[in-house]
Amino acid sequence: MNLSYYHVADDVPETDSDIAVVIDVLRATTTISWALKNGADSIQVFSDLELLKNTAKNWDAKKRLMLAERGGKMIDGFDLGNSPLSVTKETVQGKRLFMSTTNGTKSLKKVQNVEYLFAMALPNRKAVAERIISLNKKNVLILGSGWEGSYSLEDSLAAGALALYIKENFNSEVNILNDELQASLALWNVWKNDILKCLRTATHGKRLTSLGDYEDDFKCCSELDCLDIVPTQVERGVIRAS
Repeated sequence: MNLSYYHVADDVPETDSDIAVVIDVLRATTTISWALKNGADSIQVFSDLELLKNTAKNWDAKKRLMLAERGGKMIDGFDLGNSPLSVTKETVQGKRLFMSTTNGTKSLKKVQNVEYLFAMALPNRKAVAERIISLNKKNVLILGSGWEGSYSLEDSLAAGALALYIKENFNSEVNILNDELQASLALWNVWKNDILKCLRTATHGKRLTSLGDYEDDFKCCSELDCLDIVPTQVERGVIRAS
């Protein structure tokens, strides 16, 4: 199995990957994972806010929620922002979530044509890794979301966590194809025993802290291997639990 990692969507070359895994630890893929765990029917992702609004209008108002965030803040006129704590069972069960975020949804759109597309955060690292192992495909692309086109510490941390689990549990050879993933493995080795501190140290973590009290979000996003959900693209732009 060949593993590669790219920091942001714009870094991804033309790809023939069999599997793509998108990571946005703070906070889109964490929110997606918890929403599906709490019974959301599906999440449809958008990079464009107007397209989101126009598409959501065609959905039963009682069975939809609109989530949008820019710069870490919820956008006026939307139901929710981008906090994994907001997607409670009472709020999301049975509903389609129409979602757009600063970084994560852009990465999901970038690799939407790959045959198998999963969204991963630290809470469902093991579940996604086990699915990848079970598929036994040749080329796996891991894509971070970064911050407005730039590197993010926390996404690379999670990429390293995923790669190490696969290396330790796949029953055949695993090849690390680029330096970005080698660096992520080293990063995971440094921070694996204090994930929460890494998230607080990251510039995006500091950005959120400057906006308000996000400590509970940090704690939720730093939990490892506590969800058995594998968010899977089932049609272009639409993600369901698998």
